[in-house]
Amino acid sequence: MASAQQRIVAECTAVYKVESHDASDGSMRQKATKTVYIKSNNARIDLVAPAYAQSTIYNKSTGMATVLRSFGEDKYMTSLNAKQWRKLNMPLDSMQIQLTTDSISVLDYSCKKALLQLKNGTTVTVYYTTAIIPSVRDYEYMFKDIPGFVLGYEMVDDLGVKTIFRATQINLYNPVAASKFDIPTKGYRILSVE
Repeated sequence: MASAQQRIVAECTAVYKVESHDASDGSMRQKATKTVYIKSNNARIDLVAPAYAQSTIYNKSTGMATVLRSFGEDKYMTSLNAKQWRKLNMPLDSMQIQLTTDSISVLDYSCKKALLQLKNGTTVTVYYTTAIIPSVRDYEYMFKDIPGFVLGYEMVDDLGVKTIFRATQINLYNPVAASKFDIPTKGYRILSVE
């Protein structure tokens, strides 16, 4: 097991395998990859699936987020100021967090289990390690109050599709390129938010 000593991480890359399964028969619905980049006060999440790609670039200092979506050749960009980002995530503010004593091992890190009860009734099972504390937490708003680095989580949607996110690698040593957090200036259709 990795060291139990806590470490605040201001720079890292984590890669997750994402699998969705039909609850009725367990058949695979979709596979995707999620990559999280953290550098100082910036975070970026890339979610890449066969039919689409989405990146969220978040700046903790300003509270601003930019969401980039690609569907084939179509590319869209939505920029959110701090107030819009909070409004978008407001349904998550009322969720209940239940920390448990259960644990599993993910990438040789002992991960504690937490249950998040969302306002809409969805339960998200989260596995986090207290050995690593990310310098930016609210890039994934659902996990902003989790006391560690989330290395796995799973949930079931309204249609009975279970989606499992599990870290397959985490790199705490190689620098993350600052260009990962650059906002594109062309090639995207701008979508505004109210």
